[in-house]
Amino acid sequence: MKLRHALLLPLLLAAPALPAQEPADPFQWLEEVEGARSLEWVQAQNEATLAELEAHPAYRPIYERTLQILNARERIANPDIRGEWIYNFWQDEQKPRGVWRRTGWDSYLSESPRWETVLDVDSLARAESVPWSWSGATCLPPEERLCLVRLSRGGADAVQVREFDTVAKQFVPGGFFLPEGKQSVAWRGADALLVGRDFGPGTMTTSGYARSVRLWRRGTPLESAATLMEIPATDMGVWAGTLRTADRTLNVVFHRPSFFESTVHVLQGDRLVKLDLPLDADLYVVRDQMAVYLRSPWEAGGRTHAAGSLVAMPIDRFLAGERDFQVVVQPDARSTIQGVSSTRDHLLVEMLNNVRGELRRFTLRDGRWTGETVPAPELGSVYVTETSPLDNRYFFTFTGFTQPTTLYLSDGSDVREVRRLPEMFDASNLVVEQFEAASRDGTRIPYFVVRRRDVALNGENPTLLYAYGGFEVAQTPAYSATVGSAWLERGGVYVVANIRGGGEFGPAWHRAGLKENRQRVFDDFIAVAEDLIARRITSPRRLGIMGGSNGGLLVGVALTQRPELFNAVVVQVPLLDMRRYNQLLAGASWMAEYGNPDVPEEWAYIGRYSPYHNVRPGQRYPRVLFYTTTRDDRVHPGHARKMAALMESMGYPVYYFENTEGGHGSGVTSEQRARMYAITYTYLVKRLVD
Repeated sequence: MKLRHALLLPLLLAAPALPAQEPADPFQWLEEVEGARSLEWVQAQNEATLAELEAHPAYRPIYERTLQILNARERIANPDIRGEWIYNFWQDEQKPRGVWRRTGWDSYLSESPRWETVLDVDSLARAESVPWSWSGATCLPPEERLCLVRLSRGGADAVQVREFDTVAKQFVPGGFFLPEGKQSVAWRGADALLVGRDFGPGTMTTSGYARSVRLWRRGTPLESAATLMEIPATDMGVWAGTLRTADRTLNVVFHRPSFFESTVHVLQGDRLVKLDLPLDADLYVVRDQMAVYLRSPWEAGGRTHAAGSLVAMPIDRFLAGERDFQVVVQPDARSTIQGVSSTRDHLLVEMLNNVRGELRRFTLRDGRWTGETVPAPELGSVYVTETSPLDNRYFFTFTGFTQPTTLYLSDGSDVREVRRLPEMFDASNLVVEQFEAASRDGTRIPYFVVRRRDVALNGENPTLLYAYGGFEVAQTPAYSATVGSAWLERGGVYVVANIRGGGEFGPAWHRAGLKENRQRVFDDFIAVAEDLIARRITSPRRLGIMGGSNGGLLVGVALTQRPELFNAVVVQVPLLDMRRYNQLLAGASWMAEYGNPDVPEEWAYIGRYSPYHNVRPGQRYPRVLFYTTTRDDRVHPGHARKMAALMESMGYPVYYFENTEGGHGSGVTSEQRARMYAITYTYLVKRLVD
């Protein structure tokens, strides 16, 4: 489990009519995802966009270079530890949908691992005539032979679950099978599962998640599964899960009343026992210890523990009523915990110090937690990629804007480099700088600038500004071969802004941009844009912005509030209609972030920034590129469709492209993703360079 949040899953409900005083939405018909009229509109938009952008001289070189990068065999095969095996899911030009494969430890650590295919998704898709996409597997410990494989149709969040035998390399005849849907599942021994899913009418929440978690025994009908927990339909949802240490396996049910609130219930026998933890805390386990990350101050055992800290104590003593927590780590004002994971004996804590990553390893010795910094490069991001509760070995990566991602292995003491991506673009003349801009209320907003060393500060540099600004997600330095090859090598400047709403400086940085304070997030982003212009790094003629999902909302607001600052706007899989967002797919689950537009007092502040409601005639908007996918069952494609149609109806030309696969992303196959990248960067070249 990580502290990083992202927008979650969908809600398929008929939307109630808008209040009488509001005008009817003329483009609501575009919300019918696969309606004939909608798809006809999409096809016409796609054809027009491709006809223009594919004809640009930059398109073909960007596409071919990106496809080469995406299919490169020099990529890191990310490890997935399962017993004595290292598993990996791999896609390339021969296997565009991918293969699930494995190798031994010694083989994986060698120069040329010998991979054994376990499941070929391309072959399965051809045999069943279904565009399957791999969504992962949950295996039964300790043997890890039986696995619950999750398959997604076209990259959607909804999955089909099938029991798979990794020794026989086939689906188990008559084994566990869960029809396609948005669901969670966990093993309860070899012959039972915990399942949260759609069990029929009335069993899903208004956010589109399961209302109940049930115990399903092998050989019995799914509909006979015994209910362990059921929640109100207006809560966000419940999920089945497992917490493992070297000493025990705990079946748990996570209940989220809202997006940022969660309770944890441990299954003891046939009953669930709720853990008395703060609603906004995160739980981790190692050996006999439970570790709790706190987003708010918490009084426990006669002490008040600070927001942003990590505290721990023995699980059994906690269940017995004791609250004698020890502080593992307590960050300061310019640092934060970015993620927590565990090995057999250690807690691994990813830290950010002024948006620069480091990894710390904590161990309980003689009843006290002691920590040390794991050796890693500086001025980048450090992420734990794989651990095992049965072993102290773990893998982590380091990545920076100009340093290729590198995979390391630690055995708890020594660190060795395992794999390093080759240099996918020429970074020899690039520099990385960190600046700060003053937002409207005076808050200092840091941002990174990646540019050529010899760039003249004359305001004429094509510049791409990217940010997210929501859901406690931090934007940290990372190596992007596509940004490097398609933008930086062409002389572009790349900027990443660390605006409020994210997790760069802990829970308070995120909460500063919630609900009625959302405008602060947009002000931060605009302040960075203005600072780039003031420093003469760029100018409005040469400045473009890009964001996806919640970041799509961000750039949509920037477009409508300050169009004179930008000459290119890339809006990816966005939220844009904030009047109806809570009625579309998973939107109801995000009201803890944005507010409820059905409450007049909350719509009063949401309506002031909702991009779909703030497009005005007679403005000088730059020509926008909208991108979404038909199979996105998280953020409804209607957001992008309707905004594009509205702008066109007012006489503003737009580019619009909708991929038929990809879910809440850029495609399933390398070809699909390469085309999307080529469309995006060709558009940016056309708007900012030409």
